[in-house]
Amino acid sequence: MSAAPGSAARTGVLGRGYLLATIGMVAIVAVAAFQNLAMATIMPEISEDLDGETLYSLAFAAPLAAGVPGMVLAGNWADRAGPRVVTWASTICFALGTVLVAVAWTMPVFLVGRLVEGFGAGAVTVVLYVIVSRIYPEHLHGSIFAGFAAAWVVPGLVGPAIAGIVTDTWSWHWVFVGAVVIAVGAFLVLLPSLARLPVPAPASRPAWQTRRIAWSALAAVAVLVLNLAPDLPLAAGVALLVVGLVAAGIALRPLLPQGTFRAAPGLPVVVIIRAVSGAAFLGSEVYLPYLLQAHHGFSAAFAGITLTTAAISWAAASWLHGRLPETVLTARRTFSIGFALVVVGLLSALFVAATTASPAIMIIGWMVAGGGMGIVFPRTSMLTLRLSDEADQGFASSALTIADSSGTVIGLAVTGIVFAAFGGKDATVSFAVVFAAMTVVAVLGLLLVRRLGPIPAPRS
Repeated sequence: MSAAPGSAARTGVLGRGYLLATIGMVAIVAVAAFQNLAMATIMPEISEDLDGETLYSLAFAAPLAAGVPGMVLAGNWADRAGPRVVTWASTICFALGTVLVAVAWTMPVFLVGRLVEGFGAGAVTVVLYVIVSRIYPEHLHGSIFAGFAAAWVVPGLVGPAIAGIVTDTWSWHWVFVGAVVIAVGAFLVLLPSLARLPVPAPASRPAWQTRRIAWSALAAVAVLVLNLAPDLPLAAGVALLVVGLVAAGIALRPLLPQGTFRAAPGLPVVVIIRAVSGAAFLGSEVYLPYLLQAHHGFSAAFAGITLTTAAISWAAASWLHGRLPETVLTARRTFSIGFALVVVGLLSALFVAATTASPAIMIIGWMVAGGGMGIVFPRTSMLTLRLSDEADQGFASSALTIADSSGTVIGLAVTGIVFAAFGGKDATVSFAVVFAAMTVVAVLGLLLVRRLGPIPAPRS
């Protein structure tokens, strides 16, 4: 499947032997981008239509939580059988869940669809990393991960607006119908590349990791329970949050590299950096369109402009990251700049929520934050593959994505209980406290950068 090193260097990720794989995987990432941006834009309409305002944060947390066992199962399965069959199964699961979401007539049905969809999406995320490691030489990893980030550009430009227009003109149900169509097309493009992937020899297949799969299911339940806390009285909600955090920590520990919770140098701190960055940015982003619609008179079609600018800057920063040599943009420098930009974006959102300042300040600030995430995410992906052996890349990739999803879900749980405690959508102070809490999380990410330790050079 791989071309000779010299040929790969000349052709790049769009060259012979890589073109269909690149197009198919980037299209799959684009579907996920569209789903995320569309959900953040139209969820206020969905919650009103299905009478599910109290379950607002759970609608975002459910697929992320369900993705945790999906990631573990996909990583173990891919190490045993190769990524081909795992891609088939996870894509079908994602499509079925999205169909259920599209036809949902009550909030519980909608949430069940989100769970099924999230399980498949989590598995797809991991298997894409494994496909990258099997198809592309390491010097092209930066380019393909930049391509993944670039897949957010078109959905970022038109996704929120299209989702809002479709919702305002017909119904939010049709937004998810479109996502299913895109997903099926992307999978068909990827099929020829999947057919050429080798299956691991029986002697090299690791055993089924049943204990890790069981722990991942427990972790999913724990982080889902966390997101029920905002629906309880304050004291009970805080108690449930504490118990849920402890349970989630116990369940997640076997799923992550040893030393992750103490931010040990190497792969453990890279994984925890991914979790913290996701919590700070994605745990806050879902409240930006909410603030614009609830207090600034924006329609659903226009409330997504904040997400659009952030998606563009995310992709642009990832493109730049993929082209700068590591001697210029070292890992420590990359993460420091990235978290600093996220802090700037969160402070701009806090300023707008706490004052009568123009929403333009928040929109511009979140574009800056998107640029920060655009260099943090691809670098964590690159380092995860570099700091793991080929036989363990399924585990390492699943650990990274588990940390990503779990960090975001925990961030949503914290922001959800804070949001409810300070008055919900009717009080601007609730939005301000949400952004203040996540600013603290982003500053924690800056401090974690000091724990990186030495980073090995890319393997030839």
